[in-house]
Amino acid sequence: MIVKGALEKAKLYIESHTKDSDQKRKGAKPGPCITLSRETGAGADKVAQALVEFLQPYADESSVPWTMFDKNLIEKVLEDHHLPQKLEKYLVEDKLSELKSTMNELFGIHPHAWILVSKTSSTIIQLAQKGNVVIVGRAANVITAKLKNTFHVRLVAPVETRIPHVQEIYNLDRKGAIEFVKKEDLARENYFKKYFNKDIEDPLLYHMIINTGKIPYEKAARMIGLAVMEEFHELFSFKEEKTYEIA
Repeated sequence: MIVKGALEKAKLYIESHTKDSDQKRKGAKPGPCITLSRETGAGADKVAQALVEFLQPYADESSVPWTMFDKNLIEKVLEDHHLPQKLEKYLVEDKLSELKSTMNELFGIHPHAWILVSKTSSTIIQLAQKGNVVIVGRAANVITAKLKNTFHVRLVAPVETRIPHVQEIYNLDRKGAIEFVKKEDLARENYFKKYFNKDIEDPLLYHMIINTGKIPYEKAARMIGLAVMEEFHELFSFKEEKTYEIA
């Protein structure tokens, strides 16, 4: 069956973890979890999708299909914790500062932003423990740092190569794209610092840092995929001898 859309694939991923299937996999090691931190417009969406497509043919038959969680992670958080759909726009990395002025309207009470960060972190841990997942953003590399099945990547690129990508995705003119990139990068930096006391640009937080201004998205995905298969060789199925090339 052909599945259209990242959200549909994410839902199938979750559904595949039924009680019966979990029992069948009981005792088995979880597949790898890859986290992608990114500068705005560095192509994390395209790299993540290409990475999933690259790794899936080598997934163990007993494992869940490789799936990426980026924007659809928000839907998963809301579902996991029975939160109202109104909260969706506040569960992104640059919106938590607006919570204090809106919670009375949403809840009639004033829960702290830390609660939402905690719930998001809980969902990320659960996804990482299931494995065969690529998680984009939301400090997933810090949240899952102590898990042994994780591999952390940061995508960077010169601002002049990121602006056209942002223009394409969000249908912005150049000026709007420049402002968007500055705002989003600052928001992610602040998110890391405020809630995890980490510097998002610290190279020691990552296994790999890739400049997508010099390395095309699909090639970057293959580089990551090969590194992950080397790191977690026992979690993949190699039915045929294959030659791996980073073309």
